[in-house]
Amino acid sequence: ADSVECKLDIVGATAIEDKLQEGVPEAIVTLRQAGINLWVLTGDKLETARNIGFSSRVLESRMTIAMLDVQPEAGWDQIRHA
Repeated sequence: ADSVECKLDIVGATAIEDKLQEGVPEAIVTLRQAGINLWVLTGDKLETARNIGFSSRVLESRMTIAMLDVQPEAGWDQIRHA
């Protein structure tokens, strides 16, 4: 990539936002009221995962949110010895 993507000018940029389907936040609240526990496991960036979690109502500000963020170069040994 370094030999191909050099001396380029950005002439435009775009982004895509995935919208939640209708009723998802309400369905999650109903599941929680029924006593069903929900977990979030994602490969998204931390900020993206948090935003989706709050907008879908999987996460609420009153919750204790545990985050595990392992850098690829550290590998699974970092998790096993934590």
